[in-house]
Amino acid sequence: MSADPTATDPDKYKVIFENERVRVLEYKDKPGDRTSPHQHPDSVMYTLSTFERRLIHGDQQRDVQLQAGHVVWVAAQEHQGENIGTTDSHSIFIELKEPARASTDQRTQLGPSDAT
Repeated sequence: MSADPTATDPDKYKVIFENERVRVLEYKDKPGDRTSPHQHPDSVMYTLSTFERRLIHGDQQRDVQLQAGHVVWVAAQEHQGENIGTTDSHSIFIELKEPARASTDQRTQLGPSDAT
């Protein structure tokens, strides 16, 4: 992964667990904070706070609002983000290390999906 978020934004992403099958990241930011472009493999995201973010990839942009305690699937993607809300963002990403399966419609969506 060339644009690892722990390298592009080490002040926001922290590895809290890793083994041969998964990597678990903690993410924290404040209103107005932005991330550099980075990549995520297929992941599960668990939100620890309620927040609003703008996700950007190329000419694609998507605003998301997530409640604390929400669990969502995040298909492998590259993006950068901005905290556009009034609260801190705090979430956990469980990144899968296994190769991604064949492409699906969900892979074209920027940001999280409620689909399982």
